[in-house]
Amino acid sequence: MKNLVGAAMFAQSGGPTSVINASAAGVFIEALKQDKITAVYGAAHGIRGVLNEDFYDISKEDMKELELLKYTPSSALGSVRYKLKDAKKDDTDYKRIVEVFKKYNIRYFFYNGGNDSMDTCNKISKYIKKSGWDCNVIGVPKTIDNDLFGTDHCPGYASAAKYIATTIMEVNLDAKVYDTPMVCVIEVMGRNAGWLTAAAALAGHKGLGADLIYLPEVPFDVDKFVQDVKNVCAKKGNKCIAVVSEGIHDKDGKLICETAASNVARDSFGHAQLGGVASILANILKQETGFKTRGIELSLMQRCGAHLASKVDVEETFKAGRQAVKAAVRGVTDKMVVYKRVDDNGKYKCKFSLVNLKLAANTEKTVPLDWIINDGTYVSDEFVKYALPLIQGDAKAPLEDGLPRFAKLKKVQAGK
Repeated sequence: MKNLVGAAMFAQSGGPTSVINASAAGVFIEALKQDKITAVYGAAHGIRGVLNEDFYDISKEDMKELELLKYTPSSALGSVRYKLKDAKKDDTDYKRIVEVFKKYNIRYFFYNGGNDSMDTCNKISKYIKKSGWDCNVIGVPKTIDNDLFGTDHCPGYASAAKYIATTIMEVNLDAKVYDTPMVCVIEVMGRNAGWLTAAAALAGHKGLGADLIYLPEVPFDVDKFVQDVKNVCAKKGNKCIAVVSEGIHDKDGKLICETAASNVARDSFGHAQLGGVASILANILKQETGFKTRGIELSLMQRCGAHLASKVDVEETFKAGRQAVKAAVRGVTDKMVVYKRVDDNGKYKCKFSLVNLKLAANTEKTVPLDWIINDGTYVSDEFVKYALPLIQGDAKAPLEDGLPRFAKLKKVQAGK
């Protein structure tokens, strides 16, 4: 819908990243410049903040703090995992959203998140259109998993990949310092897509990588894994580093992390809460080899390690937020911002485009199977060529007393 004049609402959802707030900075700073946008709000804890009428007046924030959001990890407004029901079965939440939008004259809505968040964004967009309320809805992508459909890569992925590769290089140097056997199993995030786990190959590109890399795109066999490790140890002085995705599963689809737990907790979207597979496999290897083993779970560090953020990632993420606002003000709705890779005389360049929210919602992009090599134990140079341009440069928060100075928002409640 063109020529809309009214307020803008921005919300964050799903797992945080080290650069998700760069998107927020892009949306806020650009929205505050637009004549057609009369107020800018940031919802607390995603869509729940809209439902609870709990959001902040961004015009009350200092511009310096909004700029610092570019270098501040996690979700500055608070995140949420809240699944909207099918509107045909229960439209209570949707009616409430429209009620709040009308009360505050919300004409622009931006939802920042991954697959499930784009599903939420898509549902809201479709319902609002049918309700007769004019509001342009744009999805702002985010996910370290790098599995959103329609985009070359996702905001947050490159910085997480850089953290993973750097950490593996450091672990490689540490784990092989003694003249005694040592096997390390490093667990990386990734439910169904192995983009993050594949980042271990970037460390290998510098000669300090893992010996074995296992992605969830192919079935995982524990017995084969044990033999793979033994084969590496026989060749490399009884030392081996294996990197596994938290989402690895057997040929029947059962998660390896479920083999040691009778009940696995699930979130509101029905996803199993993963973790612990490194310890499981390290214990199995200890029993099978007698070697000293370590199970290392990178856990939250890989998604909040802003001290290793990629400059390319931060700058693209900030621009993606700005592009979302510009598109909405032009009259675009029901779309998600995406990245398109361009070869500029042999150099990597990123351009922005838009895809339908319906396509982005709940559609996962996995690592190409032909990039998974060596009988499922490594990834090819094609992945390295894909990922290397994305992790370039540093973008760090300024230091105060030797520590990072992150953004400090006032969070003034709207209408107060």
